[in-house]
Amino acid sequence: MPVLKKTVGERVFDVFNYTFITLIVFICIAPMWYVIAASFSHPVDLMRHTGMFWFPLGERTLEGYRLVFNNPNILTGYRNTLIILVLGVSINMFMTTLGGYVLSRRNVMWNRPLTLMIIFTMYFSGGMIPIYLLVAQTLGWLNTYWAVTVPTAISTFNLIICRTAFRAVPESLEESARLDGANDFVILYRIMIPLTKAMLAVLVLFYAVGHWNAWFNAFLYLRRTAMHPLQLILRTILIENDVNAMGTVDAATGGAEDLVDMARLLVRYCTIVVATVPILFIYPFLQKYFVKGVMIGGVKG
Repeated sequence: MPVLKKTVGERVFDVFNYTFITLIVFICIAPMWYVIAASFSHPVDLMRHTGMFWFPLGERTLEGYRLVFNNPNILTGYRNTLIILVLGVSINMFMTTLGGYVLSRRNVMWNRPLTLMIIFTMYFSGGMIPIYLLVAQTLGWLNTYWAVTVPTAISTFNLIICRTAFRAVPESLEESARLDGANDFVILYRIMIPLTKAMLAVLVLFYAVGHWNAWFNAFLYLRRTAMHPLQLILRTILIENDVNAMGTVDAATGGAEDLVDMARLLVRYCTIVVATVPILFIYPFLQKYFVKGVMIGGVKG
């Protein structure tokens, strides 16, 4: 079979694409690689160095990770994040699949107006203050996990993806099930969900990453430190430089100011790694579903 030769224009286009993609990959990987290298660096060399570096400075050390895991706030943050993640994703998927199924049925009354009203919320919302008053005062959910899970129960974008995927399932399957006496719940959980597993796996990934990285709602509604998720503790360490959040640093360094500053700098990098790596392990397990799921749930009119 003859090999088709690329034209000069096609070769230039390929070179441009490869160069651009390589640059994007470098921009994404370089900051994380820098943080990982810094987390294994000796605190004295790390304090003295300025600019980027690609390998750990000085003698390799795990002291920063020891300080991180000796900090009770980190372990508590992990626990709270996992509670919010499991509870939040369960609510998200239950509500999204129900809403997607209803909107995907063409015989539902006011289907199009309902869809348009839901899409409207993607661009306009009631604002932070009304939502805060609703959650904190009307519902009384201050210092509860419901405050950081229920208000974000459905993402409009994910709902549209789910609706489109359910609508792509042949209507003949639904008609056959109804002839056998199946109701809507049986059709949803016995037909729709098994046929759209790839799309649902992508939605689980989207929701899980959202809950893992979320800190603002916890900042608003969770006043008790014992309920703070990991990302809020990370923000406290990195931005507010809260000594109480890094109490083990003072104990480990004997309170010497210079040593405390160096240890804090090392702990910041180690905390970023500890807070980021777990969610990265989810991607390899869902990668095979990602492209397929997005294509199934793509907008088709």
